[in-house]
Order: sequence, then structure tokens, then C-alpha cells
Amino acid sequence: MTTYILGMLFFIIILLLVLIFRKSNVDLSSIREDNARLRERLSERLGMLSQNAIELKNISSDIANFKDILMGNKQARGTFGERQLEDLVSDIMPPESYAFQSVLSTGVRPDCIIRLPYPPGDMVIDSKFPLESYNKILQDKNDIAAKKQFELDVRKHIDAISEKYIIPGVTAESAMMFIASESIFMELHKQFPNTIEYAAHKKVFIVSPSTLWATLNTIRAVLSDIKIKRVATKIKRELDLLLSDLSRLNERSENLQRHFSQTSSDIESIQTSVSKITPRAEKLRDMDFGED
Repeated sequence: MTTYILGMLFFIIILLLVLIFRKSNVDLSSIREDNARLRERLSERLGMLSQNAIELKNISSDIANFKDILMGNKQARGTFGERQLEDLVSDIMPPESYAFQSVLSTGVRPDCIIRLPYPPGDMVIDSKFPLESYNKILQDKNDIAAKKQFELDVRKHIDAISEKYIIPGVTAESAMMFIASESIFMELHKQFPNTIEYAAHKKVFIVSPSTLWATLNTIRAVLSDIKIKRVATKIKRELDLLLSDLSRLNERSENLQRHFSQTSSDIESIQTSVSKITPRAEKLRDMDFGED
């Protein structure tokens, strides 16, 4: 009996070991598959992180270049401002309504001219902006001398725009000064409100990319309205001429009708005379004149 029990226990232990071994094999296989999938996902993530790192590096380089443009080389900054201005204008305005680097009658060559009928006349947009003294403000925001110099430089530029690009009888009575940076535009309004008022007094409107976008869309709408009014005026003139022609045609038609009526009356009179003459002629023919 004891031997039988021991045999059963031994058999059960063997079965348990077999089950545990199989389960271990299954678990190990599952773990291997999970590890393989995990390695694939990690490889994908690492690839994406590597790509993002490259893109971030490129963005950092672009930002550095942008900073150099805005804060460094004056010629590069001027080219950047002109290019941004050209993109805004060409994207919004119809081709016939603007010109870049066109010479005015006074010999000056503004960055951009918005063609408008006179009045008000062509409006000039200048894309240059004095940033050298503004860079000094960024280095030390408490530098009073730098702020005064910056304000003085901006006012000098406003005076130059007013003198060169506002020409009575040739251009509009105002011009625009384009600032390619929204942050500088906001800082100018925030810290130097007197300069903004000075520009308005000189009829030089300071605009940023967003405000210029809104201004150009307004101008385009006005030009469309003017064009519609011109077409409407031409249509009205043609209608007036057409009505005048119709009136003359009606008068001539009435005259022709009167001529036809008179002709018809004359024909009836002739027919009446013929109807009277014919019987008389027949009577004359039938008369006996005593001829043998």
C-alpha cells in the first residue's frame, strides 16, 4: 500500500514537472516575442528621435540665421524685409496694382508702390528700419541713452520717408513704414507711443506683417469697388447711347410709316381716277362719229 502511494506521488510529481516545463517553454517563447516587438518599437522610437533631433538642429540653425538677419548684417536685414514685403504684396494685390523698385518722377526708388487712382494717388511702402540702436536696447533694457538714440533714429527715418515718398500731386498724402518683426512693432507701440504719434503727424503709418496684410486687403476691396463703379459708369453711358439710338430709330420708323401711309393714299387716289377714266374711255370708244 505504501509502495502504491509512493508510486502515485512520484507519478504526480513527474506530471507536475512536465506541466511546469511546458509552461516555462510557453512563457519563455511569449517573452521572446514580446522582447522582439519591444526592440522593434524602441528602434522606431530611436529613429524618430534621431529625425526630430536633426529637424530641431535645422530649426535652431534657421532661428540663429533669422536672428543674424534681424539683429546683425544691415544688408541682409534689408533684403529680408524687402523679400517679406514682396511676398505679402504679391500674395494679396492684383499684379497691375503694385510695383517694386520703380523710380518716381523725383528720381527716388521706393521699395514698393501701391498703384491707386488719384486722388489719393500712389502709396509708397518702405521696408527699411533702423535696428542698430534697438539691438543695444535688447542688450540692456535700462540703457536710457540707447532708448533715446533708437527713438531719434526712428524719427529720422520717418522724416526721410515723409520727405522722399510723399509728393503733392504725384503720390498719396501718406506712406507706410514696414517693420518685418511683430515683436519690434509691438515694442515700439508699447515703449515709444510718442514716436507713433509723431509718425501719424508726418502721415507715415507704421505697419507690421499682420497689419499690412489687413491694410492691403482693405485697399484691394476699395480697388475692386472703384473698378465696379467704373464699369457701372461705362454701362450707364452705353445704355444712354442705346436709348438715344432707339429714340432716333423710333422717330425714323414713324416718318417711314407716314410716308407709307401717304403713298398708300396716293395709290388709292390714282386707282379712283383710273376707275373713273376707264368707263369714260369705253363710252368714247362706243360713240358713233358718222364715219363710213
